[in-house]
Amino acid sequence: MLNLEVDGKEVSVPEGTNLVEAAEAAGAFVPHLCWEPGLEADGACGLCVVGIEGRPGTVLACETLAEEGMSVRTNHPEAVAIRRRRLELIKYDHANDCQLCPKNEICQLQEASRAAGVDIHVPKKLAYPAEPDKSHPLFNLDRSRCILCGKCVKVCRDLQGLGALEIAGVGFAQHVSGRGDVAIAESTCESCGQCVDRCPTASLLPKVFQVPTEEVRTVCPYCGVGCSIYLGIYYDRLTGVRADMEGPSNRGALCVKGRFGIVDMVNSMSRLEAPQVRDGPGILQNVSWDDAIGAVADGLKEHVGKGTFAMLASAKATNEENYLVQKFARVVMGTNNVDHCARLCHAPTVAGLRETMGSGAMTCSIEDIDRTDCIFIIGSNTSETHPVIGTRVRRAKRKGTSLVVADPRRTDMAMRADVWLRHNPGTDIDLLAGLAMAVLDEGLEDKAFIDGRTEGFDAFRASLEGFSPESVEEATGVPWTKIQKAARLIGEADAAIIMYAMGITQHAHGTDNVRAVSDLVLLTGNIGRPGAGIAPLRGQNNVQGGGDMGALPDLLPGYSSVEIPEARARFERVWGTEPPAQPGIPLTEMWDAILDGRIKAMWIVGENPFLSDPDSSRVEEALKALDLLIVEEIFPTGTSNLAHIILPAASFAEKDGTFTNTERRVQRVRKALEPVGKARADWEILCDIARRMGAQGFDFGSPSDVMDEIAKVVPQYMGISYARFEEDPRGIQWPCPDPSYPGTPILHVDTFPTPSERARFAPLVHREVAEPTDPEYPLVLTTGRSLYHFHTGTMTRKVSGLNDIRREELVEINPMDARRSGIDDGGVVRVTSRRGTLTAKALVTERSPPGTIFMTFHFSESPTNRLTIAALDPDAKIAETKVCAVKVEPATDDEMEAPADDAGDDLDDLF
Repeated sequence: MLNLEVDGKEVSVPEGTNLVEAAEAAGAFVPHLCWEPGLEADGACGLCVVGIEGRPGTVLACETLAEEGMSVRTNHPEAVAIRRRRLELIKYDHANDCQLCPKNEICQLQEASRAAGVDIHVPKKLAYPAEPDKSHPLFNLDRSRCILCGKCVKVCRDLQGLGALEIAGVGFAQHVSGRGDVAIAESTCESCGQCVDRCPTASLLPKVFQVPTEEVRTVCPYCGVGCSIYLGIYYDRLTGVRADMEGPSNRGALCVKGRFGIVDMVNSMSRLEAPQVRDGPGILQNVSWDDAIGAVADGLKEHVGKGTFAMLASAKATNEENYLVQKFARVVMGTNNVDHCARLCHAPTVAGLRETMGSGAMTCSIEDIDRTDCIFIIGSNTSETHPVIGTRVRRAKRKGTSLVVADPRRTDMAMRADVWLRHNPGTDIDLLAGLAMAVLDEGLEDKAFIDGRTEGFDAFRASLEGFSPESVEEATGVPWTKIQKAARLIGEADAAIIMYAMGITQHAHGTDNVRAVSDLVLLTGNIGRPGAGIAPLRGQNNVQGGGDMGALPDLLPGYSSVEIPEARARFERVWGTEPPAQPGIPLTEMWDAILDGRIKAMWIVGENPFLSDPDSSRVEEALKALDLLIVEEIFPTGTSNLAHIILPAASFAEKDGTFTNTERRVQRVRKALEPVGKARADWEILCDIARRMGAQGFDFGSPSDVMDEIAKVVPQYMGISYARFEEDPRGIQWPCPDPSYPGTPILHVDTFPTPSERARFAPLVHREVAEPTDPEYPLVLTTGRSLYHFHTGTMTRKVSGLNDIRREELVEINPMDARRSGIDDGGVVRVTSRRGTLTAKALVTERSPPGTIFMTFHFSESPTNRLTIAALDPDAKIAETKVCAVKVEPATDDEMEAPADDAGDDLDDLF
């Protein structure tokens, strides 16, 4: 630490601290408009001048680092005079309507001016007026309020790692614009809004902006990063979102959905506001809550203890609500037929990593990205699916971290990689085996780690004899020299992180893919230390928590098998009822169980399998065959359209609870608003129905009470309580075995939670894709997400600005394949698989390689999962959705003129 004085007050600061930060530590205010931590200091605003005793003149505090024994004067006469002159210059080219400005009284320029005694609100005509840029659907650039501090440019470059903005022009014609002096909407802007959040004036503002009367700290409801946010409330209405600068997972960053995709969604007029019960074969009718609860209870009673009932929990619901879902299924209904969407994403992670490491979770923390030497990304389009983590990777790359990316598509991460391994879809095992072979050939394996902390290495090494450089190159399409180069970067790094997502798990051999990733991590010893680890990136905000809470057919809360008598006895002591011993039916097998009569009633909480599940025509057939379908949702969906009973739920902004993010961080979700209409929180609905059915153990008064019970039965959560969240709002990373434990940022530091306390290598075997191409279906379809929408679009398609950016499905097809099939860019095409067909517009691009097309599953008008296959991974019971065979042809005139197939999901009028 360095010791210095600021305005006569002694202060200690770490090395590398600049004088702005040192002054803040001493409680002194140094005006600054162009800099904040993380940005390159260039003194553009010229306001942070200070004096240093013993040195002539003044210095810029943002550019000057603290030194031992330094004596700083923030009110040095020359510094004060310079600030005043600079502000006098700024004010004559800045709009003077402060009283009308949306940021009046929260403007940093006002704050600096008051501190310097300069009145910027003076009648004047702008010396050099500039036209505003209103091209972007989500925010405006008002150049009359711009002070050319350049902060937006630096934020986009230094924090977002993008560089979409610039200060164009020269002299008095200088202005902020998109790079290349284009409108922002025409630039490479990703619409993250970091520039908007950090603009010191009102130059950059959302299209609709209102200074809130109150702010409530909570957690973003979209992906698994778990960004901490503040909801801005204007009296009783949600009006804005801003990033939490201290958020442990995001550190002030948000993606376009987190910043701009919440307000319109929560405030949407399409929200479900009253319970509905279908009158026989007729239409749904609004009813009272008492009647709805009675209808559910009466309908479920005949299925108690018979195994004819199934329940789907939600990756969107809180931990407390998911815990109550599985408890309801097991205690009230007497069945383990409970599951959630982890079955369709990271069930192979749970199966594979529990086998090799004893735990199926991310072993490191998001902050380890800043500490690592090498990042290997496979099966993840990180910049679009986990944008804030993608931003962190880009920053790490700029600072010298090596980046290896394996992806068939030319993604943002692939274009930034030191080595891009463009392998053929479905050949992940061959690629990972090749990397392991190259590590061993180069002698880069961590022998001490292998000998001291693993087992099964000899069998693993012997399994690699089933591969060769030639076979790997032939299967993957990647030159062996590239694989060797990537292996050197990974093997030579002091610390490396391997990130993956659904690109390797959503396969019929997804668990084998995860085992292969685990093998590479163990081979290089990248586990249990800072900057190293295996990072399965969770897709939804609480899909990790859903698994933790036991919303799985074979695992109780905390991942204890339902087949272990001691585990069931532990729950019986708390619940008063022993959970069933027979594993339930997993989600991917429930549809067949419905169609063959084994399941007759289903309760779906916050999921839309009608669009999200593979081979969705079969899902639709099954949902229609149910005797009783109960859907608990915040919006109408294709699934709710088939329901016999609809229960309107509160959104994340209207209830309390916790979410667990991808790095195992449990964070508080706080109620900011009252629910719309008669909507209620899921936990309240579940408890009321359980009590109506005569069940004991559902007399909870709050989500805090539910968490207290969770802490009694889930070993990883035993030290977690709501009181601790108030003490430390950053949340707690599990495992947390007791209330005094600080949490666990890094797993497996000394031992693994396996019987031998060692990790286990898994032998590798070449696997074929479940559905290879043939002359009739010559192309491979892969699926994923767009940056601008989420999952089935239930939430994001309520946001007009996001719809303006991406309004419809696009079939991404390589120019070579397009020419061969007579397809034009923007033309309507018909995509057909062995299971279904749909139409959508073509996007002809080299992002997808020849022989491969790419689609999202956000749009009900073009239901991509009508095409996908439901081939099962025997270890994880997961359906393959990432790779299937299709053909693409120009649509007929009738298909182009007819309305798009909406898959029976009558939601067009809601968007």
